[in-house]
Amino acid sequence: MPHFFSGTATTRSRAFDAVDPSDISLSVVPVEGTGRGPGNARLKKDIVELIDFVKGYFASPKHVGALTPSSRGLAERITDAACVGEADAVIEFGPGTGAFTEVISRRIRSGAKFFAMEINEEFVHACQERCPGVKIFHDSAANARRYMDEMGLEYCDCIVSGLPFANFENDLQDNLLDTAYGLLRPGGIFVTFTYFFSPYMPRGRRFRRRLEGRFSKVEKTGIVWSNVPPAFAYRAIK
Repeated sequence: MPHFFSGTATTRSRAFDAVDPSDISLSVVPVEGTGRGPGNARLKKDIVELIDFVKGYFASPKHVGALTPSSRGLAERITDAACVGEADAVIEFGPGTGAFTEVISRRIRSGAKFFAMEINEEFVHACQERCPGVKIFHDSAANARRYMDEMGLEYCDCIVSGLPFANFENDLQDNLLDTAYGLLRPGGIFVTFTYFFSPYMPRGRRFRRRLEGRFSKVEKTGIVWSNVPPAFAYRAIK
């Protein structure tokens, strides 16, 4: 059994409020000795993703919650915790630029249903470009039932969340968690990530209590120290 984590707010300067996301740019200077191999292509892809993510953060910090996208190590950890490879139906809340989406789409078995809910329009485009075969709906995760009905799904097996829950007001947290609980089959899994310091913060502790008040079992993964900041995930079982 994996040892299983939450979402916490990212502190930002008030000066960020004056930043127009359209003004954010990043110049890439060629490094002597770099070629055109797959490593260079991967670096370019990572830089483009980072730019998209930073723009999204400045446009809506309350809904993004971090200045950098989640690492591949965290994506592997969170999809392991959700058991996506065993699922017939998977939903992702808040895919952002697609760090988790890419791993989910690689791991789900043939014939499984998978779609994502993203409220940020720029992230919808970035994630769709990164994962062209995935259905990504530009809408709040709170409205996921509508899309499940359209796809003929009564329940899903797991939900992977990239939402910054600790940034949200209590009513929105409750709405999203109630939605997730209602979408899952009995025994279904809800997984969401947070930063390593979350259990020591009042918001983080309150969020865990909200999970425990709904789900029959809440576990915590080990910390992914390679993520920035280090993070872990909560695995909540209906």
